[in-house]
Amino acid sequence: MDDRRDRLRALGELLRRLRKDAGLTGKDLASRAGVTQPTISQIETGQLLPLPETVERLVEALELSREARVELDGLLKRLRDEVSRLKGGLAGRESANAARVRAAHQVASFQSAMIPALLQTAEYARLALSIGRDVDEEAVSRAAAVRVEMQSILFQPGREFSFVLTEGAVRTWPGPASLMQAQLDRLGQASTLPHVRVGVVPWSVQVPRFPLHGFTIFDGSASMVESLTAEQTLTDVDDVRVHVETFDAFARVAVYGEELRALLGRIATEFRQLDSQSK
Repeated sequence: MDDRRDRLRALGELLRRLRKDAGLTGKDLASRAGVTQPTISQIETGQLLPLPETVERLVEALELSREARVELDGLLKRLRDEVSRLKGGLAGRESANAARVRAAHQVASFQSAMIPALLQTAEYARLALSIGRDVDEEAVSRAAAVRVEMQSILFQPGREFSFVLTEGAVRTWPGPASLMQAQLDRLGQASTLPHVRVGVVPWSVQVPRFPLHGFTIFDGSASMVESLTAEQTLTDVDDVRVHVETFDAFARVAVYGEELRALLGRIATEFRQLDSQSK
């Protein structure tokens, strides 16, 4: 881990030197490369490993010499080899996600099919990590433990968390009905935290857009999209803007506070009825 941090810092120092040699400010480079200014700042301070397409944009914007490009490529290869080793397995992937959350001050998550990782109970997390995957139970348990431990960040001051879910996400149950009663209680509790905002878009409301997939936005400068087999982090200005606009559109029609908790209570009653019918 120390090697990775050292290499990330070295990458940041190299990018800063190349930018200054080109006579550009961080804002200038971001504009030329078509990425956000916070993305440049996070790379230069050793907080972000850029995607290959972001690197290509930076190389083009900086008009690097062949020697500088070789130096940059060598450092990036060593970094990616280290990241690949660390991210092996479910627990490694969860640890990488936790590090990303800890590095952010503002996190906004929209989900249309499942509960966001930061709000999952331990049992829900275990099922979310295992369903449809050929993984052993021990690996799932380790990954779920990392995911749940990450949730302590919700109680740290100086951060802002916004969650918007569709009612469909709240009603999708990966386990027994009793599991969802505990999960709904968890959502209600999280909604009372001072710097956490939880909203649900009811089925009774017309949606502003088709919720094709969920995503999580970090500091308004990067958005992570999770698929069945991988995760993709988007940093392109236009991509991030679309995600921010989509999040805001759903946030405007969601219910919050007492209205949210009343909705969760009605759904919990239905799950209790389902639970009693199954016995």
